[in-house]
Amino acid sequence: MWTNLHAKLHQTLKDRHLLPKEKNLLIAVSGGQDSLCLLKLLVDLQSKWGWKIAIAHCDHGWISDIGMAAHVQELSENWGIPFYLKVAPMMKETEAAARKWRYQVLIEIAQNNGFTEVVTGHTLSDRAETLLYNLIRGAGTDGLGALTWQRSLTSNITLVRPLLTVSRWETWEFCQQFQLPIWEDIVNANLDYARNRIRQELLPYLKDNFNPQIETNLAQTSEVLKAESDYLEATAKTILETAIHADKTQLNRLILQTIPLALQRRVIRQFLHQITIRQLNFEQIEAVVNLINAPRRSRTSSLPGNMIAEVQEDWIIMQKST
Repeated sequence: MWTNLHAKLHQTLKDRHLLPKEKNLLIAVSGGQDSLCLLKLLVDLQSKWGWKIAIAHCDHGWISDIGMAAHVQELSENWGIPFYLKVAPMMKETEAAARKWRYQVLIEIAQNNGFTEVVTGHTLSDRAETLLYNLIRGAGTDGLGALTWQRSLTSNITLVRPLLTVSRWETWEFCQQFQLPIWEDIVNANLDYARNRIRQELLPYLKDNFNPQIETNLAQTSEVLKAESDYLEATAKTILETAIHADKTQLNRLILQTIPLALQRRVIRQFLHQITIRQLNFEQIEAVVNLINAPRRSRTSSLPGNMIAEVQEDWIIMQKST
């Protein structure tokens, strides 16, 4: 049966060039409604695109995961789809640790078996939740547009999220229509996790009290912010190349004084990342930005790793504190 969702995904793939024909696709399937919807859609579209398809399942080894891997493996056998399983030896029950491990093992499976695309069932709803989650944590525009259509995992493996215009409600309806065997993950009900509270408490409240279309609007905002952030990052990179000294530890203030504040902040952040200062907060970046127009001999020592930024003549110079 060809549904509106089939047509929607088919058109999305053509418009965005996400999953070219004849590619080898490794589909991450948890057993939940989003990944089952994705799997069914791609299986149905396979004849039009000529893909090679396989399923990957990541078992965290938690008590809540018992039975999930067997459920997905049975599905793969019933559908005649190759199945790859990875089980974590010891996994902390945290969102961050689980996410990091899943991507590591998905890359490993893809590398070992010749898959060029890793495909996940992230939806429009996930995009809205991610924007709110990162906004609450104080992220900038890069973080607010973080859940993207695709990104490189390695030099030859791409992560693809083709359902970013599809809501969680739509994936639920699709699974009901085709009687797909959804595995209800009890971890999704655990309100100790911030993302679950956003999903189950914050977004429903915003829908009921502010805007019924809040998920769609937030997802569209994320899309806009991503495009603008990419443009600003590329522009800042070009400016950095002209402003940085050959020794890579100095920035020319005269060049930075001619550009808008938004670009000054990005150039400074990129510069500090180049000299291996990765964990920076807003205040630390701002302290270095303030040196662009500061009197000579001004400095900031608020940076990680005992680094100091100091104004000397027309330059901001990075050095270790003594």
